[in-house]
Amino acid sequence: MANPYLQVDGLTKSFGDLVLFKNISFGVAEGQRIGLIAKNGTGKTTLLSILSGKEGYDEGSIVYRRDLRVGYLEQDPQYPEELTVLEACFYHGTPIVQLIKEYEKCMETEGNPGLEDLLARMEQEKAWDYERKAKQILSQLKIRNFDQQIKHLSGGQLKRVALANVLITEPDFLILDEPTNHLDLDMTEWLEGYLSRGTLSLLMVTHDRYFLDRVCSEIIEIDNKQIYSYKGNYSYYLEKRQERIDATNAEIERANNLYRTELEWMRRMPQARGHKARYREEAFYELEKVAKQRFDNRNVKLDVKASYIGSKIFEADHLYKSFGDLKILEDFSYIFARYEKMGIVGNNGTGKSTFIKILMGEQKPDSGTLDIGETVRFGYYSQEGLKFDEQMKVIDVIQDIAEVIELGGGRKLTASQFLQHFLFTPEQQHNYVYKLSGGEKRRLYLCTVLMRNPNFLVLDEPTNDLDIITLQVLEEYLQNFKGCVIVVSHDRYFTDKVVDHLLVFNGQGDIRDFPGNYTQYRDWKDAKEQHEKEQEKPKEEKTARVRLNDKRKMTFKEKKEFEQLETLIAELEQEKADIEAALCSGTLSVDELTEKSKRLPELNDLIDEKTMRWLELSEIES
Repeated sequence: MANPYLQVDGLTKSFGDLVLFKNISFGVAEGQRIGLIAKNGTGKTTLLSILSGKEGYDEGSIVYRRDLRVGYLEQDPQYPEELTVLEACFYHGTPIVQLIKEYEKCMETEGNPGLEDLLARMEQEKAWDYERKAKQILSQLKIRNFDQQIKHLSGGQLKRVALANVLITEPDFLILDEPTNHLDLDMTEWLEGYLSRGTLSLLMVTHDRYFLDRVCSEIIEIDNKQIYSYKGNYSYYLEKRQERIDATNAEIERANNLYRTELEWMRRMPQARGHKARYREEAFYELEKVAKQRFDNRNVKLDVKASYIGSKIFEADHLYKSFGDLKILEDFSYIFARYEKMGIVGNNGTGKSTFIKILMGEQKPDSGTLDIGETVRFGYYSQEGLKFDEQMKVIDVIQDIAEVIELGGGRKLTASQFLQHFLFTPEQQHNYVYKLSGGEKRRLYLCTVLMRNPNFLVLDEPTNDLDIITLQVLEEYLQNFKGCVIVVSHDRYFTDKVVDHLLVFNGQGDIRDFPGNYTQYRDWKDAKEQHEKEQEKPKEEKTARVRLNDKRKMTFKEKKEFEQLETLIAELEQEKADIEAALCSGTLSVDELTEKSKRLPELNDLIDEKTMRWLELSEIES
C-alpha cells in the first residue's frame, strides 16, 4: 500500500439551499498527481479551501498523515501591502521560516543565547539555502526585483510570488488552484517540468488541458454533487466520462419506461394492500427517484449570429509605441483579412495587451495610423473583465444590454432563454451577482460580449477562470465563427484549436508572423535552436573525434557490448510502453500505480544512458 497522505470521508458542503457536494470520499497517496475537474460554481475552489483549513464544512472527516507538510496556492492570494517580494516568500510560517526568524532574533540579542543549538538545526534543515532557493524560483517566474513592495505588483505578479512561496517550502503535498493563470508559456513549461520531478503529491484545479495531461496521472470530477475518479490522464477521462454519461442516461430511460407501468398499477391498486403489494410500493418509490433524475450534461451553447463584415477590416500602418526604453511596436504594419483567426503569444511584458488596447482605441500609438472598416463591430473580452454591479441580479445584467437577442435566420431569444444556454438556470438568474463564483462571473461576462453580435472578437486571456466545459464549447464556437478573431492566450490547447496563425511578440518591438498554431511554432522553434547549437560546435573537435575513431577498431568486448545494448534498449522500450499502457488502463490498484509511476522515470534515465553508450560505440569502426 502506498503511503496515504490524505483521506476524505463523507464530506458535505452547502451554502444555504445550494448543496455543492454531498457525502463525497476520496484519498491521496504519496506520489499521486490528481487533477480536479468540475463546472464553474460546483465547488472546486471551495473544496481546496476546505482541505487547506481555510473553509469549514457541514459533515464528514478530513485526515492528513501526521507531520505532513502541505503547500496551498490560492486562486487570489493576499499579503500585507508593505512586505517586499522576498519578505512575502517568508510570510507563511513554515517550520524552516520560523527557524530562520529564531536565528535572526538570536543574532540581534546580546550574548546570542542558544546560538549553538540553532546553528545545528539550521544545518540539519538546510535553512541556509532558503533565500538562495527563493531567489532562484522567483527568477524562473520572471520576478527579479526582490525589494519591490507587494502593493506595487500586478495581480499576475502577486500570483507568481504566491506560487514561489509554496514551491520553496518543498511540501510533501501540494494543493494548487489554477497555478498556470498569469504564467507565460515559458514559465508554464518550466512549472510542468518542476512538478513532474520526484515523488511530489499533488491535487490541482487547472483549465490548462496540456498541463493537466503532462502533470497529472489521475482525474477526479465533481458532477451532480458526487465525485467520480478516473485512473488516467485528461484524454482517458474524456472517454470514460462519456461512457459514464451514456450509462446513466440509459438507466434513467429504462427507469422511466418501467415507472409509467408501475404508476398505472399504483393508481389502480386498492388501498388495502398485502405484504407483497407493500414491497412493490416501496420499490416504486425507489424507482421514482431514478426516473426523476435530471442528468445535467448541458453544454454552453454559443450559437450567436455574427453581423456582416465587409472586405475592409482594419489596417495598421507604421505603428510605433514605447514606454521609455521599452519598445512595444516599431514600424508595425498589418492588413487584416476576412475571417482571419490570429493568436498572439509571447512572454509577459512584451506588449501583447498594449497592442490590443491600441487596436481597441484605449491607448494611442506614438505614431502611425489605424484604419478600421465601417462594418467592423468589436466584441472585446479583457483580462480585467466587466465591472458588474454586485447588487444586480444576473438577469438584470443581460436585460440592461438587450431584452431580446438576435440569433439570425429570424430566430430570437429572450434574455432569460439566452442565459439558460450559458448554464444559468432560472433560479440562478434571479441570484445576485455577488453570489456567483469567480468562474461564473467570467462566464456571465463572456455572455455580455457575445450577445452584442460582434463580427470581430478580441479575447485577452479568455481561458483564465473558465471551466474546461465552457472552454470546449467556446473553442467550437470560435472555429465556426463568421468573423475575425484575435486571441491572446497562454493556454496552448485553446490556441491550437482556434487560431490559424500567430503573431509572436519577442520583445523590444520584434514581432514575427508564424503560419500555424502554437504546437507547430514550438516544434519549429526547438528545431531551429537545435540547428543553431549544432552550427556553433567547433568543427575542429568533430574532425578530431573522427580521426581518433579512425585510428582504432572496435574490440571484441565492445562488439559484444554493442550487440547486447541493441537488445537491452528494445526490452527497456517495450517495458516503458507496457507501463504507460497499464497506467492508462484504469485497472491498477494504488500500490501498483505507485510502483509503476516510480519505475517510469528510472526507465527513461536507463534508456537515455544506454542509448548514449550505443551512439558512442556506433561511431567506432567495427
